Amino acid sequence: MFSGIVERVGRIERLEQGRDGAVRLAIAAVFRDAPAAGASIAVNGACLTVERSGPSGFEVTAVPETLRRTTLGSLRPEARVNLERALRVGDELGGHWVQGHVDAVAEVASVSRRGSDVLVRVRVPEALRRFVAAKGSIAIDGISLTVAAWEDPCLTVALIPYTLEHTIASEYEPGSRVNLEADVLARYLERLALERRIA
Repeated sequence: MFSGIVERVGRIERLEQGRDGAVRLAIAAVFRDAPAAGASIAVNGACLTVERSGPSGFEVTAVPETLRRTTLGSLRPEARVNLERALRVGDELGGHWVQGHVDAVAEVASVSRRGSDVLVRVRVPEALRRFVAAKGSIAIDGISLTVAAWEDPCLTVALIPYTLEHTIASEYEPGSRVNLEADVLARYLERLALERRIA
């Protein structure tokens, strides 16, 4: 489980294609406490397992299913990625509950500026639209964000200078592909409502 508060921006050092279609990623990133082998880490919002770790970075493997459902398959050496280690008991929950299970890849429709904020409109895939609500939560590339506006089929988020400085969001432009994860509470509410209708 994650909170959607990006800890570090890492850099892809190399990618190695496996015979089974998986891709091994070596990511350069310095943490105060390096993630241990076996630990979970969110890379652009996708939960992966650390296989090797050192003071200057770590390695993870993205299997074909992950590559199909996220933007990780399009990463290239030197690309920057959002990183967040899994929450520990007692950690501050500054964002919202993020599982690291990417629901879909979406496309940035527009980027505009309003004062010191940057407004980003994202075209939401049809299957996820029912989980989006104004003032609700959404994870974009692992960043916990509040939906500032919802005009089907696009949601809008307002990115403050801190977010732009400490994540890869400053690189967004029309046509950028991003990982989306719907709020898990919205999913459970839908399930409960469906059960009540059936009963």
